Amino acid sequence: MNKKMLAGVALLGALALAVSGCSTTTEEPGGTTGDGDLIKVGFAQTGSESGWRSANTESMKEAFSEANGFELVFNAADNKQEAQIAAVRSFINQGVDAIVIAPITVDGWDDVLKEAQDAQIPVILEDRTVSASEDLYASWVGLDFEQEGRTAGEWVKENFDGKGANLVILEGTTGSSAALDRATGFGEAIEGTDINVLDSQTGDFTRDGGKKVMEGYLQKYGKDINVLFAHNDDMGLGALDAIKAAGLTPGKDIQIVTIDAVKDGMTALANGEFNFIVECNPLLGEKAADLVKAVIAGDTVEKKTIVPDQSFTQEQAKEVLDSRPY
Repeated sequence: MNKKMLAGVALLGALALAVSGCSTTTEEPGGTTGDGDLIKVGFAQTGSESGWRSANTESMKEAFSEANGFELVFNAADNKQEAQIAAVRSFINQGVDAIVIAPITVDGWDDVLKEAQDAQIPVILEDRTVSASEDLYASWVGLDFEQEGRTAGEWVKENFDGKGANLVILEGTTGSSAALDRATGFGEAIEGTDINVLDSQTGDFTRDGGKKVMEGYLQKYGKDINVLFAHNDDMGLGALDAIKAAGLTPGKDIQIVTIDAVKDGMTALANGEFNFIVECNPLLGEKAADLVKAVIAGDTVEKKTIVPDQSFTQEQAKEVLDSRPY
C-alpha cells in the first residue's frame, strides 16, 4: 500500500473516530446520562393488597411513563419487607437515576438507604414513611394518616359516646406507618368516652384478612359488637361478608367506619352497608414524579408533601360516586 493510500485511510479513521465521539454518552453519578435520555426510576411498591394499592400503582405508572420523560423499573414486593429491600438493592446495582419507595414498614431501612446515598442515588418516599434519619432520603409525599384516624374516631365519638357502645378494630399491616398513625389518631379521638374497645387485630390491609378476623370477632363477641373501625376499605369489605354470613345487617346491626374511599368502599357506603369513610387519596404519582425531576435537577424540595383528604357520609357518597376516578 503506497504512502498516499495509507494517509487516506488514516484520515478516514480519524473522521470516523470524531463522528463516533460526538454520539458517545457518559455516565454521571447515579446513572444519569448526559444526552437528555429518559430518567430511569426504580419504584418499590408494597404489593397489590387492596383496591387503594392498585389505584396507587396505576397512578405511579402513568406519572413515570416514557411520555413524561421516565423509564420505570417496577417491583411489587407482595408485602414482604425483605423482598422490598432486595428490590431497592437491585435498583442500586442497575444504576438507576432515582428510587421511589412505598415502605411496607417503618423500620429496617437505614442500611439500604445509606447504600443508595453512597451511590449518589436520591430516594423519594411515597405513601408511607420510615423511622430512618431524614438525611437518608430526599423527600416524602403522602397522606396524614394520623389525621385520618382522628377523623374516623371523631365520627365514632359523635355517634356512639354516651351509649356504652362496643367497638372492634381491624388494623392494617403491623409496623406500617399507616396502621400505627391511624391507630394513634383514632385512639386520641375516642379517649375519655364510654366506648368500649373489645378487640383490635391486624387484617393486613386485605379483604381476606378482614373477613377472617371479623369471623373471629363474631364468634367471640356475637351481637355485642355495635361498631367496627377498619383501617382500610378492603378489610371493611371482607368484614361485610362475615357479618352477613352471621345473619346480621352491616350498617345497621354493626355500623362500619373505614379509611380509603376507593370505588368498592364508596359503593358500600352509598348502599348503606358502610356508615362513614375517611378518604386516603392514592393518586400520588404526579407529585412523586415532580419531586424526582426536581431532585435530579438539583432543586431544593420540601422534605414533606401532604396531600389533603376529605370524608364522606352515606348521602355524600351517593352524590360523588359516579364522578370519582378511583
